[in-house]
Amino acid sequence: MNLPLYLARGVARGGTQSISRTIIGIAVAAVTISMATMVLASALVNGFKSEISTKIFGFWGHIHITADAASYGILDTYNFPISKDQDFYPSLDTTGRVTLEGFGSSLGLDAAEPQTSKAGIKHIQQFIVMPGVVSVYQPGERLPTQEALILKGIAEDYDWDSFGRYLVDGEILRVDPDSTSRGIVISSITADRLQLALGDRMDFAWLNQRGESRVRAFQVTGIYKTGLEEYDRQFALVDIKQPRALLGWRDDQIGGFEVVLDDIADLELFSEYIHYEVLPQDLYGESLRKKVSELFNWLDIQDYNFAIILALMVIVAIINMMTALLILILERTNMIGTLKALGQSNWSIRRIFLYYAAFIIGFGLLLGNGIGLLLCWVQDTFGVVRLDEASYYLSVAPIAINWWTVLAINLGTFLITLLFLVIPSYLVTRIEPVRAIRFK
Repeated sequence: MNLPLYLARGVARGGTQSISRTIIGIAVAAVTISMATMVLASALVNGFKSEISTKIFGFWGHIHITADAASYGILDTYNFPISKDQDFYPSLDTTGRVTLEGFGSSLGLDAAEPQTSKAGIKHIQQFIVMPGVVSVYQPGERLPTQEALILKGIAEDYDWDSFGRYLVDGEILRVDPDSTSRGIVISSITADRLQLALGDRMDFAWLNQRGESRVRAFQVTGIYKTGLEEYDRQFALVDIKQPRALLGWRDDQIGGFEVVLDDIADLELFSEYIHYEVLPQDLYGESLRKKVSELFNWLDIQDYNFAIILALMVIVAIINMMTALLILILERTNMIGTLKALGQSNWSIRRIFLYYAAFIIGFGLLLGNGIGLLLCWVQDTFGVVRLDEASYYLSVAPIAINWWTVLAINLGTFLITLLFLVIPSYLVTRIEPVRAIRFK
């Protein structure tokens, strides 16, 4: 029989009138609050990263394939057209799991371990982007309202499953390879700013390097809203044949390809695989994470904030539990002296109090998980916490529970807190049996 565990259960059941019950209650409350805070914080951080990443990748795909000279940025691609007739298009989307050998392995050098992707490539699509100026005539005004706008030309292969959920009015842009659509899908920000509604006309002007102006008239067929103001303010979707004609390109020329992956965890692996294993030397492949690194760096900062919250909450739990354990030991001085007189070792007696502390921590973690998950459900269901969409890219604080993260937080908090409680348990070794038995 495990005597320390048996005695710990007896101590936990007894002493209901003890003064220490107040301290134990405070310790349980501290662990509960800490655990609930950590569960809620992890769900919020995961929600932020998941929602914003989904919006960005839904608009741009995961990996861009462009001309090597256009590797400076997305908006530079209209100066460097490439042919859509490539060996990898459209068959690249049939690529399943791949293994990427470590750099230097082919040369017989020491190299990193090969990496295997979790999934494959979901989709590949064409695009063209070009900047220009739109003009809208308002009723009663002699001069049109003008402002800069970037057209993103899409082809019949566009993945509306990823972007279509952001359409708030109208319909998707249907691109037919045998005809040219005059439709345009603008953002809600552009629609409000230019006072446009479905069916309204807007003119787009492009000034080429020779100073010649080319104009196209479009009809608003759809309005979208991603919440990413930086993109919503600038971009509109049109038939890819429209910017191709304005730029004077051949029918086979495009700005580049967008590659959509099955699993975002494979982003960097497939970026290297496509660039080094698939593309010819005149083409360049790069992950979107590198192209818009500022936004992803902002998302990464949330991990540091989460780590700070975890550290602070664990410290709070540790301090309260150490205080509670010290009071428990002092209150049971007489019992400790008796057990020592009966031949129990210091470590055996210390285990009694560590077991007791484990009961307290476990109960606090159980309550904390319940409260934390309940708060997550309330936020996910009712959207109680609202955000400034212009600042946070979201109107409601998102919730995404990663059960492995929650499990790791529970195990980590339990083990770290219990490990620190070994220190105050050393007080048992300072108690002498003779004096302890006399202590009333």
